[in-house]
Amino acid sequence: MKENIIQIKSYAFAVRIVKVYQNLCDEKKEYVLSKQLLRSGTSIGANIEEAIGGQSEKDFYAKLTIAYKEARETHYWIRLLTDTNYLSKEENKSLINDVDELLKIIGSIQKTLRSKNS
Repeated sequence: MKENIIQIKSYAFAVRIVKVYQNLCDEKKEYVLSKQLLRSGTSIGANIEEAIGGQSEKDFYAKLTIAYKEARETHYWIRLLTDTNYLSKEENKSLINDVDELLKIIGSIQKTLRSKNS
């Protein structure tokens, strides 16, 4: 089976998000914003998995669009947690770089599908 970069990267990102969530709860005693980050950050990979198992190209594209939206939301929560001093600038940079990479890959796949179907 061919290696699927977006599947691998979104899963690795979800693992990182779970660890960040655990740290925010254990060390910073932050439970509300971090739960939002957990939900959106892990949802990216879950929607990628659903897209891969899609029944049609239309279904694939729809799930990919949801993954893109979840990545945008995750971007928001990372920025908010940083600006409220729950995440350090270093953590922010690393997480933002990862989510930006996911956004670029997902956006590129969407663009390819749109041009293919035009």
